[in-house]
Amino acid sequence: MKNSMFKYIVKRILLSILILFGVSVIIYALTRLMPQDYLDKKFESQLSQGLISREEVERIKELYGLSDNSFTGIMLGYLTWIGNVLKGDLGTSFIHNQKVTTVIFENMGVSFGIAFVAMILEFVISVPLGIKAATNQYGKVDYTATVLSMIGISLPTFFLGAIMIKIFAVDLGWFPVNGLTSTSLTTDASGWERFWDMMWHLVLPMTTLVILSIGGLMRYTRTNMLEVLNADYIRTARAKGLSESAVIYKHAFRNTMIPLVTIIAGTLPSLFGGAMITEQIFAIPGIGLKAYEALQGGDVPFIMGYNMFLAILTVLGTLLSDLMYAVVDPRVKLTK
Repeated sequence: MKNSMFKYIVKRILLSILILFGVSVIIYALTRLMPQDYLDKKFESQLSQGLISREEVERIKELYGLSDNSFTGIMLGYLTWIGNVLKGDLGTSFIHNQKVTTVIFENMGVSFGIAFVAMILEFVISVPLGIKAATNQYGKVDYTATVLSMIGISLPTFFLGAIMIKIFAVDLGWFPVNGLTSTSLTTDASGWERFWDMMWHLVLPMTTLVILSIGGLMRYTRTNMLEVLNADYIRTARAKGLSESAVIYKHAFRNTMIPLVTIIAGTLPSLFGGAMITEQIFAIPGIGLKAYEALQGGDVPFIMGYNMFLAILTVLGTLLSDLMYAVVDPRVKLTK
């Protein structure tokens, strides 16, 4: 068993490395195919006014490995970039004039806090709702939950965020419109006052994220619960005279949790990667907003570094998901 588990882990790690290599090639190629980058935008006006020569701009681009757009130049640039990535160097951001890793880790905390609380609320709401819908299949609760979940899944982030701001911030004035701190907060405010002020600012963004995410998890829980409830051992448990609550929560729910456990591992990228659209709508200075600004400004090193960071998190999350699934579900054959 231990030998099989070791082989399974090694296979998954090797596959993850291969996937990361392929993703890195795609990220670099797509970024280099962008029609304009930060350096072009930065020196555009200076070129038109004759304050700087095209040769000087090309020299600066050559310094960053962006001057040669031939196949050979792109390949050499990729090898240089991926070599630095393997050393832990994702490059230097043009816009922020800092290491990409520094910008990511300095702005990741807010994004992680929002995503973590939203994930907890998502599971707390979606799992019981999915179980309730499954145990009342084709009933009022099932139809209501399904319709509401479909509405949540279908709503675009920017649309729901704008509605939340319009109703609860502008019209009712219950919550601040955007940002993390109130302008009325004095400099001598205590730590607790600053903390609760920040929490009050994050209510609308977190609510938006939860509404958009509970639908998918609820339907996933409902589908798995229905599959388990139709299993032979559930009919056997009912035939033995067990109460319906014991059948549902002691037997069915345990097996429903097996695929849900793997979802938790798969949420790793969303926890650290930020919510780009949500952070942009609510002007939250997280890593998602920084990535949006970098995309608008053509910040090539940050775009490549940020996407590679997300790719690594995604592969790690998938790897953890595979390993957790192999641990919690004995039906998975590790030798495959």
